[in-house]
Formats: sequence, structure tokens, C-alpha cells
Amino acid sequence: METRLKEKTPACLWMQAGVVNKKMCYKDFSCTTCKFDRALRKACHENELLQKQGMTLKGKRGTLVFWQERLKNQHLAGRPCIHHMKGHIDFKSCPKAYNCIDCEFDQYFHDQFKVYTVLKPVEFNDISGVSLPVGYYLHSGHTWVKIEDRNTVRIGIDDFASRVLGKFTAIKTPLMGKQVFQGENAIHISRNGHKASFLSPVSGVITEANSQVRGNPGLINHDPYIDGWVLSLYCPNLKQDLKQLMFMESNKSFMNKEVDRLYSFLEKETQLMAADGGRLGSDLFGNLPEISWNRLLKLFISKDS
Repeated sequence: METRLKEKTPACLWMQAGVVNKKMCYKDFSCTTCKFDRALRKACHENELLQKQGMTLKGKRGTLVFWQERLKNQHLAGRPCIHHMKGHIDFKSCPKAYNCIDCEFDQYFHDQFKVYTVLKPVEFNDISGVSLPVGYYLHSGHTWVKIEDRNTVRIGIDDFASRVLGKFTAIKTPLMGKQVFQGENAIHISRNGHKASFLSPVSGVITEANSQVRGNPGLINHDPYIDGWVLSLYCPNLKQDLKQLMFMESNKSFMNKEVDRLYSFLEKETQLMAADGGRLGSDLFGNLPEISWNRLLKLFISKDS
């Protein structure tokens, strides 16, 4: 199967189907994040309801139909596969009337061309016992970003936060298809009734939630950067979002400062001196019950974007 590259801004699916006269796609066909797509779908749905009641709106709005319905009325030779419409392949007709879930070719396409990456960084830096992966982006609220392919990323909670708060017992995230926004709460964890929220490091649409972490939140503490990832996102404005994050040397500088700040806090609160070259252990909250959960959150986790 031959693929082809898109050399210019493509036409929106609604335009390709002939529902609208002029609309280009600047979202890389991420329709779930497109306000134009949502508005047209809402209008088409309202038209369908009115037609069932024997009524029709006047004007152009009354002629709007879903782009799939418009193309279904075409002969097979004039009914392009959605992957052709998106510029991924040369022309291929759609024999399934855009019911992609029943299409063997659609499954074949995703199996052949979807890029799966192993979430294993090249190496880790050790910051006084805190693990810091090379090649990841960091948010000051102790969440991370790992780029998978183009605008697809995975995000999670960093090793520092998991060491400070200890073993998580429950996790809650938005559902697939929901949007999250950079600097806003997206990951909610708890530990035996104590709750904490973490900010999303980027904006995007959730494409997958880690089912293993949902069933075993403690996996974040054991392996925060690989098996303990939390969400997979499609991020249409990824390059812009990444400019707001830390990377490489700035990651190390930030984490060194966080560890030093934590040691200073512990020396003041517990009268225990941190030995030179000391290493931060796991489950700080569990081992030092005199320090309140809310205070740890306020000082080290609850950051602005």
C-alpha cells in the first residue's frame, strides 16, 4: 500500500464531501478538537430531529447533513476512503459506507502505519536518589511528557512526587475523548483518603488511559516513567506547549533545586540533618507522619503552570 505526503493545507472533510464550499483543515484531521466540526455536527443532528417531526429549516442550515451521509449517496467509485481524504493513501473507495469499525482495511491500516514506541528512555540521571529520564519534558507541578509520534504524547507523574507522597491507592482521570489543558488539573490520585491533583503538562485530547495503572496505582511509585504512565494524548499545538516546559539541563537544574528545598524543609521540621550526598528515600509522607499531607502538597506539588 503506497502512502503519500500532504504538501499543502488539506481541505476539511466537510468540504471534500461537498457539504460546505470552503473550509481548510488546520487540525491535522483531529476532528474531536475542532469547533467547526462540533458546530456542524450539532446542526446536522438538529436537522435530523426536525425531519423526524416533519419539519425542515429554511436556508442553508436546513440543507446541512453529516459529511458521511452526503458521500453515502455517491456511487462506490466516488466514495473515497477516509484515509485517502486525510491524505494518507492514494485513492481507495469505501465499501463500508464509513462504518470504519467493521472495515478490515481500516484495521489493517492502523496495524501497519500506527507507530508504537517503547517508553524506555536512553538513560536516567540520578538526582540524590530521584530518577530523572533523559529525553522527557518536565512541568514544575511534577508531571512529565514523553513524545511518541508527531502530536502524540504520554504523560505521567514524576519520581520526586511519588517519593514525597508515597504509594498511591487510587487514581482518577478524565475519560477518553475528553480534553485536558496545560496547567489545569488532569490527574487525581489518593492515598487512603488523602487526595492530590496534578496539572496536565500539555493540552490535548485523551486517546488512552493506562488500564494497568487504573487497576494498580502503586505502579506509578514503582515505575513512574515507563509502565507507570497515566494518559496518552493527541496534542494539536504540541510545539507551542513544549516551549512552556523544562527539558534536558533545565530538568536537572529544577530537580536539584527541588531536592535541596525538600532537604532544607526536612531539617527545619524534623531536626534531622540530611547527610552530604544523601539520597531521597521512598514514601516520605508514610515515614514522617508528623508532616501533614496538605503541607507537602502546598510546598512541593501544587504549582501554577
